[in-house]
Amino acid sequence: MRAFLLLSIMGLSLFAESISIPQNFQADFIQKITNPKKKVINYAGKVYFSEGVKLKWTYTKPTKKEVCTNGEELLVVDHDLEQVSEYRINKGFNLSKILEKAKLHKDNIYLASYNGKKYTILVDENRKMKAVGYFDDLDNKVQISFTGIKYGEGKLSDKIMRCIQPKTYDFIRG
Repeated sequence: MRAFLLLSIMGLSLFAESISIPQNFQADFIQKITNPKKKVINYAGKVYFSEGVKLKWTYTKPTKKEVCTNGEELLVVDHDLEQVSEYRINKGFNLSKILEKAKLHKDNIYLASYNGKKYTILVDENRKMKAVGYFDDLDNKVQISFTGIKYGEGKLSDKIMRCIQPKTYDFIRG
C-alpha cells in the first residue's frame, strides 16, 4: 500500500510539472529574429492554433501578411507584395508534439527536441506557454513571446484558420 501511495504521489508531481497542452489557443505575439550577424527584425500580430498542427499567423507589423500551415503545407499571403506563395514542408511542425516532449529544465523553463531542432519554452504559473525560442534552418535565433493567450476546448473554425487569398494577387508554388 505504501509503495502504491508513493508511486501515485510521484506520478502526480511529474504530471503537475508538464506543460498544459491546449486543444486550441489564440494570442497576440511578438517575434524577434536575430540573424548570425546580430541584425534584428521584430514582427507583431496574432496567432491561432488548432488541431495539434494547424497554425495561422496574422502579421500586422512591420508588414501585413498571413501564414497558414497544417504541418505539411505552408501558405504565405503577403498583402504588401500582393503575392501568395504555397510550399510543401519537408519536416512537419507539430506544436503539440513539441510540448509533449518538453522536459522541465528549471523553474518555468522547459526544453524540447523535435525534428532535429531544440526548443526552449517559457511557461506561466499555470504551465501555459508564454514564449518559445529556437534556431531556424538559417541559424537565425527566433524568439516568440505570447500575450493575452486564451486556451480553448475543441477546434477553431475553418474560417478563423484559413488564410484569405485575393484572386488579384500573384500566385507562386514553391
